[in-house]
Amino acid sequence: MNPTPLFLPCANGVEALLADEVRAILAPVAPRALETINAGRGGVGLLGSSATAMRLHLHSRLAQRVLWQIAAGPYRDEQDLYALAMGVRWGDWITPKNSIRVDTTAIRSPLQSLHFASLRIKDAVCDALRASHGARPDVDPRHPDLSLVLHLHEDHAALSIDLSGEALFKRGWREAKGEAPLKETLAAAMLAAAGWHGREEDGDLLDPCCGAGTIAIEAAQIACGIAPGLQRSFAFEKLAPFRAEAVAWQQMKTEAREARHAPAVAIHAGDVSFRMTDFATRNAERAGVMSAIQFKTADALQRPAPGPRGVLIMNPPYGERIEAKGSGSGGRPSRENDRWQSAEAWERPGQRDDAGAREGFEGATNAATFFSSLAAHWKRQYGGWTAWVLSPDAKLPSAMRLKESRRIPMWNGPIECRLFRFDLVAGSMRESKPASGLGQVEVDAQD
Repeated sequence: MNPTPLFLPCANGVEALLADEVRAILAPVAPRALETINAGRGGVGLLGSSATAMRLHLHSRLAQRVLWQIAAGPYRDEQDLYALAMGVRWGDWITPKNSIRVDTTAIRSPLQSLHFASLRIKDAVCDALRASHGARPDVDPRHPDLSLVLHLHEDHAALSIDLSGEALFKRGWREAKGEAPLKETLAAAMLAAAGWHGREEDGDLLDPCCGAGTIAIEAAQIACGIAPGLQRSFAFEKLAPFRAEAVAWQQMKTEAREARHAPAVAIHAGDVSFRMTDFATRNAERAGVMSAIQFKTADALQRPAPGPRGVLIMNPPYGERIEAKGSGSGGRPSRENDRWQSAEAWERPGQRDDAGAREGFEGATNAATFFSSLAAHWKRQYGGWTAWVLSPDAKLPSAMRLKESRRIPMWNGPIECRLFRFDLVAGSMRESKPASGLGQVEVDAQD
C-alpha cells in the first residue's frame, strides 16, 4: 500500500506525549514517517503504510485507536458525503457477508443531523457493494467487521476505517467483569509525563493506592519490555488488505515476544483493601508481570518508603467520601469516562480505578483529612522521592501544603485533571504551623 494518512486519537493533554511515543516506535523501522508526524487537537496524524499501522497497534500505549483514512474532501451537504463514500472501492475491504458500522464526529459542521450523515455513508457502502456484488452488507452496531469513522469539519470531511476494533486501552489481560477501572492509556500517560520508562536511572516505582493495579501493571510491562498489544486481537486482522500481511504481522509479534527482559527496577503497589490487592494481583498474573510487582495490603498513610529514592505515582479518589477501613463503599457515585471528546465519541463507559472497590484509608474519614495526613506522612518517610498525583482539584497543593514543581493538564474521561509533581527532597522540608489541628507540613519543590 502507498503511504496513507493515519490518525491516532488520544486523551486531551496527551498529544505531545503520543507524538514522542510514535517517533520512538517508528524511528528504527520507518524513519521517513517521522517527518510527517503532527500532534494536533485530540491526537496525532502521520503518513504510514500497513506495516506502520500494525506496529503502532502492537507498541503504542497512549493511542486510543488507529484510524486509516480512505477518503477526504470538501462537502456542503449529505449528498456530497454520499458521493465521497461512493468513490471508495469497498469490495477491496469487505464482502456483502460482512457487517459495518458508521460513527460521525464533528467540529463546527453546518449539518443539522450527524445521524443522517452516518446513514448516507452507510447507504453509499451498501449501494456500492450491491452494484459490484449483487448484495449489501448488514449493519452491526456492536461488533462490526468494518467500523467507519466520519469526521466533519466546517467544510471538509474525512472518512476513515477504524483498524483497532475495541479501543486500545483494552490490553487483553483484564477480567471482563466488574466496574471498569482507570484506563490503561491514561496510566501509561501518567508514567510518560513523569518521565518513567523503567530504566535503572528512573528509580523504583510505588503506587500506594493501586486499586485494580492498572498503573503498576503498565509500569511493569514497560520495565519488562512487554508490548501492550501482544495479548489481544485487532479489527484489521480480518480486513482483506491486511490479511495479505499476516506473515509480517506474526513476525512483528514474534520479535516483540523475544524483546521481553527482566526489569531493571523494583515496582511496588498496594491498597488498603485486601480485596483490591487480591484483584490487582490476579490482573498482574494475567498480564504476565506478577513476578515484577511487589504487592502489599497497606494503608497509604502508614506505608514506609520501600527504598531511599524512587517515584511515587497515584490516582487517588477524587470527590467521593473516603470511608474508614471496613465501612464499604455503598452509595459512592460513579462516573463515566466516555463521550468527553469528539475523537472518542465511540468509547464505552468507564470509571476510575477505585470505583466500587476502595474501602477507604484507615485513620482518614474524608478527603481533606486524608490529603493533609498523606503530606505529613511523606514528610516523615519519603525524603528523596518524587511524587506524582493526578487530581481534578487545582488547589490540591495548597490543601496538602506542598509546593508542586510541575503541573501537567490531563483529562480523565470527562474530568479535567492535573498531574502534580512534588519533589520530596530531604533537607528542604520545614514544618509549618498546624492548620485546623491537622499537623500539615510544607515541602519546598526542587527542580
